[in-house]
Amino acid sequence: MTRRASAQPQEDLPLISDRLMLRLTVAGILLVLMTLALSIGGRWLGERMALGGHSESGTMLAVTIGEDRLQIPENTIRFAEQRQSGPTERIDLYLTWPGLLGYSHEQRASFDNTDRPDLLIFLQISQSTMSKDMSGRLEPIYTQLFDGPPEPYGNGLTLHHLKNTSGYGQEVLLTAEPAGRLPFVVRCLLPSAGERATSGDCQRDIHVGRDLTVLYRFSSNLLKDWNHIDAAVASFVDARLDASGTTSASKGD
Repeated sequence: MTRRASAQPQEDLPLISDRLMLRLTVAGILLVLMTLALSIGGRWLGERMALGGHSESGTMLAVTIGEDRLQIPENTIRFAEQRQSGPTERIDLYLTWPGLLGYSHEQRASFDNTDRPDLLIFLQISQSTMSKDMSGRLEPIYTQLFDGPPEPYGNGLTLHHLKNTSGYGQEVLLTAEPAGRLPFVVRCLLPSAGERATSGDCQRDIHVGRDLTVLYRFSSNLLKDWNHIDAAVASFVDARLDASGTTSASKGD
C-alpha cells in the first residue's frame, strides 16, 4: 500500500516568511521616518517657541503706506501677520533703546525683560489723518486745554496739566523748546509714587515722508533722553523711505 507523501517537516519551514520580513522592513522604515519627522518637527517647534513670536530675519520687506514706500527689516516688525511686503494701512515696529535694533539672539534680553520697560521703543507707522502732528497741534489745540500754571519737569521739559474736560484723563503734556526746531510735545500718563513705569507711558506723533504719521511710545523712565529719542526715531524712518520719489520732512506747521 502506497503511503501519502508526508507534509514538510516542521524543522524545514522558514522561521520568518518573506511576507512577514517585508512587513517588518516597511515598519522599520516607517519608524525611522517618524523618528526623523519628530526630531525635525520638534527642533522647528522648539525654535519657534524660543523665538516667542519674534523673527530674527534681517530680510528687507518693501512696504507701501499711502504715497510712501519703505524698506523695513523683518525683525523690527512687531506682529507676525505684518511681516510681508506689499501695501498696508499701518505697520507696528519695536526697537531697542539705545541702538534702535530689531530682534536677534544677542538682543533677546531687551525684548523679553518685562522688568525693564526702558529697553524698547514702539513705533506705529500709518498714513496721516491730521494735517498737523503733535508739535503743530500745540498752539491751536493743546494750549486751550492747559489747566493751571506750567511746572518745570527737568531735562528741559515743562509739565502742563490738562483740564478734566479735555478727555485725556490723568495724562499730562510735556513740552520743550529745542533751538532751531519746532516745539517738542509729548503726552504722558506718569506713574504715581510707588507705581512702576510701563513701556508705553508716553506717546508722541511726528510727520515723516510724503504723508506718514509715526506714533511712537516709550517709558517715562526715558524722558531724560527725549531729545535723542525724537531725533533717532525720525532718522530711523527717514533712512528706510524709498528714495524713488519720496522725500521726508517733518510737517509740524
